[in-house]
Amino acid sequence: MKTLSPLSLDPAFALAFRTLQPPPEKPASLLVLLHGVGGNESNLAALGAGAGSDTLVVLPRGPITLGPEAFGWFRVAFTGNGPQIVEAEADASRRTLIDFIGQLQQAHGIDAAHTVVAGFSQGGILSASLALTAPERVAAFAVLAGRILPELEPQLADARRLSALRGYIAHGTYDDKLPVSWAQRASDWLDRLGVDHLTKFYPTGHELGTAMRADFLAWLARNDQRWNRPGIGQ
Repeated sequence: MKTLSPLSLDPAFALAFRTLQPPPEKPASLLVLLHGVGGNESNLAALGAGAGSDTLVVLPRGPITLGPEAFGWFRVAFTGNGPQIVEAEADASRRTLIDFIGQLQQAHGIDAAHTVVAGFSQGGILSASLALTAPERVAAFAVLAGRILPELEPQLADARRLSALRGYIAHGTYDDKLPVSWAQRASDWLDRLGVDHLTKFYPTGHELGTAMRADFLAWLARNDQRWNRPGIGQ
């Protein structure tokens, strides 16, 4: 049975984090899972437990403290005109995650071709932000009940750099936090960018339901050999 490690505050890493225990003796791949706003690094532990036995699962804590055991990647207000983000915080978290994943890769001898980043809600937003601006850092990303920030557009990588990237979008059709239209916009945007991706919808609200979890893990396992190709992202 998988458990969580104590919180690591190692200054060699840009973020505090936990890992699923026991870790593989010699990990072949890296899965970084990002929690949503107001959550914490333990939230996606059950999802990570479904990853392959040779995968190192890392769960970082968002850098912004919102309350007891409540953290985020950036502050956001939900208004009649849609979500209004603190853009500087979103960008700082994106840059920090790029550094953090690089530090993990170096520490464990895992390259970008064997690395996937995924997240729920705001964590999914950051997964897309990282992957679409620094595609050399990961092989694939997943946005689970999230969106792609329009503010990201000036920083997007070009089509050549994005060509090896793979994406996954999953969203509830009854989501009352981030309406399903955001997921459709994200899918259309990835089409325009030429990013190979899969999009799935569920009759659920703003949640990581059983079917969404199972489909994500199936996508992860099914595409593992595709990602494990030497040279991607190098």
